[in-house]
Amino acid sequence: MNTNKAILNSTRKFWSPMRALLTVVVLGLVALGGLSSCTSSDEKGVATAPTTKPTAPTAPNSRTAAPVTTSLTANVLAAKLKTVKGGTMSLGDYSGKVMLVNLWATWCGPCRNEIPELVKLHKEFASKGFEIVGLSTENPTSSEVSVKEFVQNFQMDYQVGWASPEVAIAFMQMTQRDAIPQSFIISRDGRVLKQFVGFSPIGTPPQIRQAIEDALKG
Repeated sequence: MNTNKAILNSTRKFWSPMRALLTVVVLGLVALGGLSSCTSSDEKGVATAPTTKPTAPTAPNSRTAAPVTTSLTANVLAAKLKTVKGGTMSLGDYSGKVMLVNLWATWCGPCRNEIPELVKLHKEFASKGFEIVGLSTENPTSSEVSVKEFVQNFQMDYQVGWASPEVAIAFMQMTQRDAIPQSFIISRDGRVLKQFVGFSPIGTPPQIRQAIEDALKG
């Protein structure tokens, strides 16, 4: 009985009002700074990205931001992709510039949080030879209206279009993830320098900014 009372008293002391408050604050900060992402299964029948599970197991909210040696293939560079302006574009159009390719969707919450940060980065670095291409993984026919409205509402001043299934698969195979958002920093000669999966409001923007600065110096 004395032992039980001692344990109970210790528990009460540990969960004092101040410690409880600190715990809530810490958990809130973790939630705020945590990395978040969506997968194609979150919006069934909308994304054109692959729905198969990656061959290599990864944590749900893991992020890759390491140097890689992959180069975009000729097929990916030459693929004609529909744009929100009604025409077509290809990633090869941006040869000679540092480029960020962002895979996203209107229904993806982390994408909605990330895009304003991408708009800021585009405004900051566009004059230095940097471009962003946002590729929605949604069906270009059924999502045409919603994507155009999204672009207008979020004032996306960079090139926006739709990723074909082949292009989406090619990029997602690099990370072995079908989660979005995904961002890829591409060098002037078509090499993938950095990969980012998911979004953290605290960690992701400065990391992407640093990757852009490094790429522009290269």
